[in-house]
Amino acid sequence: MIYPVPQIPLRHGFGKSPSTLPSFDHDSLSCCTAADTTKDDEEALSAMIAFNVLFNPYSLILTYFSLLLPVRGFVRSETDRIPSGQDLRPIPEEIYNSLDELARVVDVAYCVGSTGLQKPFQCLSHCSDLKGFELITTWNTGPFLSDSCGYIAVSHSPSPNRIIVAFRGTYSITNTIVDLSAYPQAYVPYNTGHKNGKKEPSCYNCTVHAGFFTSWQNTRSTILDHVAAAREQYPDHKLVLVGHSLGGAVAALAGIEMQLRGWEPTVTTFGEPKVGNRAFAEFLGKIFRLDENSAWRFRRVTHVYDPVPLLPLEEWGYAMHAGEIFISKEDLPPSVDDVHFCEGPRDARCISGEGGEMALAVALHERASLAADAKSQAGWADAESTEQHNMPDGHISQTPLHVQEGAMKHRGLFDLPRRLIPSRYHLWGLLFSHRDYFWRVGLCVPGRDRAGKGWWTSDS
Repeated sequence: MIYPVPQIPLRHGFGKSPSTLPSFDHDSLSCCTAADTTKDDEEALSAMIAFNVLFNPYSLILTYFSLLLPVRGFVRSETDRIPSGQDLRPIPEEIYNSLDELARVVDVAYCVGSTGLQKPFQCLSHCSDLKGFELITTWNTGPFLSDSCGYIAVSHSPSPNRIIVAFRGTYSITNTIVDLSAYPQAYVPYNTGHKNGKKEPSCYNCTVHAGFFTSWQNTRSTILDHVAAAREQYPDHKLVLVGHSLGGAVAALAGIEMQLRGWEPTVTTFGEPKVGNRAFAEFLGKIFRLDENSAWRFRRVTHVYDPVPLLPLEEWGYAMHAGEIFISKEDLPPSVDDVHFCEGPRDARCISGEGGEMALAVALHERASLAADAKSQAGWADAESTEQHNMPDGHISQTPLHVQEGAMKHRGLFDLPRRLIPSRYHLWGLLFSHRDYFWRVGLCVPGRDRAGKGWWTSDS
């Protein structure tokens, strides 16, 4: 399969038609300064970026890491990072137990549309672990990014009284990396009609990922109708939303609308990608009161080396929101001491730190390698051996000779040998980092234990 170059809008192009990435020169780069590199390095960087933008856009991030690794990764425009010398605040055991259970709850969502989830509450995954659960309905609109899948259930004693909406994520981390390159669109909160004498909140200059928004739109009426009916039938039950991966992004959009309706949901996401721009992230934080010291009702759980929470890139106009809870232990199972509260949306001690950024770089690089292999097998012309290149749409692109020579000269800087990349950064390692949230979620298969072993282990 040949993967086309994605249409990626630039931050300055919001409100206009999406445009593809242009060729950059070193004077236009915001990632480095004269103090960071020598003149030769700047020239080499501009040559490599221009080359990669034209022929291998996914390796753009790795290009930067390979050449400028000593400068410690991307220089961010945000200034709200917390000094890494301060200790993270541990979570209490009560929250740990809640997250542990919700990881099993969201794993059950992967049974919908595959092995099946039946009433009263039966499946091949953790259904037997979840006592007092009763299935209301399931939905599955299809396998694509703009589709949605999950279930609605209620839980009774011995479990807490809750109405639960669980959103399934993607099966493939490689597809996730490509899907998350989609362009943003303007976001205006739905008019809920529940003002209660208060002014309806506005989200000024907000944009969200078009695929996530379409996914929520495709299933919105079904979910809201069933949740509204369940709230009438079980008025003493709390409303809980949970999602993994791309399902976490849809859970965020659903949670906002339910919060604006006055339903006061508690939202928990695992491996949630960035949903929208900074204005949207601040809007979400405001309506869920994430800047207050009270208990969070939106918990965005991340895991070390999971690259998905760092996607889509902020260079494409996306930002993380507050409410992060970080799992610092790589392997399963984490202890309560391995799970911490983070401060603000971009705490450098959490997923925004160097480990997460390096995982993102290598994930994009390995995804690009798969695309390059497919291109080679399809008999495409070798991009390094010609000045004139046939693009996938038949367009002829003229590449300056000095760009080709610069890219070839420094090729070894960004084509790292696989043996030099730690195993935790290989695509399989990143896959497990994206799955390992208290349990290995996203499989819906029996026979697994707390260490993630059973049907699928990292050694298989």
